[in-house]
Amino acid sequence: MSKQPPSYYLKTSRAFSPLYKYAWLLTVLIGIGGQLFPLLGLLVPFIMAALLATSLFKGKYWCGNYCPHGSFFDNLLKPLSRHLKVPQLFRAKAFIIFVLLFFMYNLAARFINVYDAMGTGEFYEKLGLIFASTYLMVLLVGGLLAVIINTRTWCHFCPMGTMQILMYKLGKALGLTNKTDKKVTLEQPDLCRSCGKCARVCPMQLTPHQNFSENYQFDDEQCIRCHICIESCPPAILSLANRVKEAPHRESI
Repeated sequence: MSKQPPSYYLKTSRAFSPLYKYAWLLTVLIGIGGQLFPLLGLLVPFIMAALLATSLFKGKYWCGNYCPHGSFFDNLLKPLSRHLKVPQLFRAKAFIIFVLLFFMYNLAARFINVYDAMGTGEFYEKLGLIFASTYLMVLLVGGLLAVIINTRTWCHFCPMGTMQILMYKLGKALGLTNKTDKKVTLEQPDLCRSCGKCARVCPMQLTPHQNFSENYQFDDEQCIRCHICIESCPPAILSLANRVKEAPHRESI
């Protein structure tokens, strides 16, 4: 029997911060524990506020460095993942917008259902259960996709990720990202081998080596600033840096 060809995408480890290494515990606590103790779900609005505020200044940095679900996918499920190419459907703008609108509609409908309980002792428990159930849904659906397709499959169309991109656009328009937004940066263009390893290890399956801007930075808004491409670059010429004021002379790569 012939062997299956090796996957184009590589499973690679990265140095996690202590916070990100154990952030998955929060996902389990809220998603599963919240079914028994619904008030745990009331932690979610604070998490949502934090990630949206962060995205105003640093894009999807939260996804690659703080997200409890991302920590769950990266720390626990990566060894189990088939590490396949994410289907184009999950990358399509129409599908991403549909998921965001469905998410907002579903939350609004559930909020309306608990509105009648406002002022009673049950209101906060019912409200918390909404958020806890949403966290559990992401845990289950995102976890299943992580195993059967790729670790970060859910992250391609995650509603909160989409909202982060919208907030990031706002932050750029207001100039809030000028001093805070760090992007993958090619420090020494003449040493780049165009080997494509940065693309092969990217959890979002992006292609930095093919899409550096004139100032040698990777401007794709889907980049989660996870450092994996930086740590995996063979000549070690990538870094996470702030916007370069003046673009250096571009040499052929």
